Amino acid sequence: MAETERESGTPLRGHDCIQSYLKTLDSSPGVYRMLDEQSRVLYVGKARNLKARVSNYARPSGHSRRIARMIADTASMMFLTTRTETEALLLEQNLIKQLKPKFNVLLRDDKSFPNILVTGDHAFPQIKKHRGAKREKGSYYGPFASAGAVNRTLNQLQKVFLLRNCSDSVFETRTRPCLLHQIKRCSAPCVGRVTEAEYAETVRDAERFLSGRDTKIQETLAAQMAEASEAMEFERAAALRDRIRALTQVQSVQGINPRGVTEADIIALHMEHGQACVQVFFIRANQNWGNRDFYPRVGEDVDAAEVLEAFIGQFYDTKEPPRQLILSHGIENPDLMQELLSDKLGRKVEILVPQRGEKAELVEGAARNARESLARKMSETATQTKLLRGLADAFGLDAPPERVEVYDNSHIQGTNAVGAMIVAGPEGFLKSQYRKFNIKGEDLVPGDDFGMMKEVLTRRFKRLQKEDSDREKGMWPDLLLIDGGAGQVSAVHGIMAEYGVEDIPMVGVAKGVDRDAGKEEFHRKGQRPFALRHNDPVLYFVQRMRDEAHRFAIGTHRAKRAKSMGKNPLDEIQGVGASRKRALLAHFGSAKAVSRANLADLKAVEGVSEALAERIYGYFHEKG
Repeated sequence: MAETERESGTPLRGHDCIQSYLKTLDSSPGVYRMLDEQSRVLYVGKARNLKARVSNYARPSGHSRRIARMIADTASMMFLTTRTETEALLLEQNLIKQLKPKFNVLLRDDKSFPNILVTGDHAFPQIKKHRGAKREKGSYYGPFASAGAVNRTLNQLQKVFLLRNCSDSVFETRTRPCLLHQIKRCSAPCVGRVTEAEYAETVRDAERFLSGRDTKIQETLAAQMAEASEAMEFERAAALRDRIRALTQVQSVQGINPRGVTEADIIALHMEHGQACVQVFFIRANQNWGNRDFYPRVGEDVDAAEVLEAFIGQFYDTKEPPRQLILSHGIENPDLMQELLSDKLGRKVEILVPQRGEKAELVEGAARNARESLARKMSETATQTKLLRGLADAFGLDAPPERVEVYDNSHIQGTNAVGAMIVAGPEGFLKSQYRKFNIKGEDLVPGDDFGMMKEVLTRRFKRLQKEDSDREKGMWPDLLLIDGGAGQVSAVHGIMAEYGVEDIPMVGVAKGVDRDAGKEEFHRKGQRPFALRHNDPVLYFVQRMRDEAHRFAIGTHRAKRAKSMGKNPLDEIQGVGASRKRALLAHFGSAKAVSRANLADLKAVEGVSEALAERIYGYFHEKG
């Protein structure tokens, strides 16, 4: 790739600025960036022919309002030439996600999606939810639209196939069946209630079901139930009946189960009043594995083809595309996008815009969901905007805040202390912006809320000054809400003054004398405490934000506490991996018993060398 920048000279803007680049451009494919006077990226675009595309922007008329504003703000341009147009498309989407230009369509919610994993490194495979990189051995099935969709499916699959969901370490140390076996959710392979061959057969059945090849599973279970009834094994027959019912329920709750669509994403767009909703249905193995709505940032004069193409490019940048994308609208460069996704997947990806038949009905259903979701979103946004205006009036702010950050701490007598930050704005709670902070200060007195808040805010504003010192990326808050009274507010002011940040309004939210919800007092630096009317909607809004911060902090604290409680000291010893840990626990029964063992007993464990036995003994001896 070759990069070209404008030669220095008299500053130009708008059409004149763009015109000045034409003499140095050729007809190569590539990507262009339009920048303003502060060198902020306004727009990233791709072109089959850079010179032809830029010459379009140099025309003084014939542009939409959005493009006209963008051209007027342009003070410089940058270019990257590529070998092919497909390469330019890929680079364009990467740059849009990285730079988040003001005038591009931008996908704001880009979380990964969960899968179901049937592990492949154990004689008795585990079935579980998986999110993230697929590094673990086994078979992956997905994606599912949400964790809830995975959990519901796993819950039903456990009823049908009785596969274990416990970790390998728990499996190896069981001496009797767990509760899941008692309620007929697991066949208890950990204690030999099922043979390896029998368990392997149920694993194959589960994988056939998840792959869409489940036609004979119910027939087989029904035949087994009939045999059990004839043999007067009524308890076994009842258990098989329950498994058949669970399998039927799995299929019924999926709703849409298209016969003619094996593997596809159904993508439908609805646009209204400068806002857009994209609804995605995940169809895998002829089954509906859930749907998800997205709200990309768009302008009023962006057409559907541009929005959908930008969405697809950014959505599949970090995700594996299915064999088919079934769309509600055509996109600008379908052949180019098809080539890009096919290269990514390593097999052909087909992009369709159906006009009739089952596929068209699926798109129509997704479009209806998109329309209804956008209507709800617009209604919620209108309410939220009104509440933010009320918040500005109540707290004497110059303008309604676009970003409200709420902070809270959680601990039990100082242990497993965490700080939490939640964010709210015109679109409601921005969960992708939530942050948790593990309190690291070793000199903190247990339970020192002031000290914990100081650490959290110090780390927060250090990072802000490093990543967005010019406050151009929308990362800085317009209002801080702190759980506490005058003392906390004063302490936070001191922290922010150290960093030269004294222009951000801050309010402490403290419960009244009776510590009852509805009697909150609000504290601001240099002002007397005040309260809002008991039935004021703004008060309810503040309570919701405070409660959300408290919920997030408590949840983070519980997760940290559970992790620390489940921590095994053997994990900290170099050379003790999963297999040796299993051998030690199987031999001694518990980590505590390992810590009490003498050197000779440690050496007697299979797989533990003399050097490792000495290391284990020394570890526990040094720990006292």
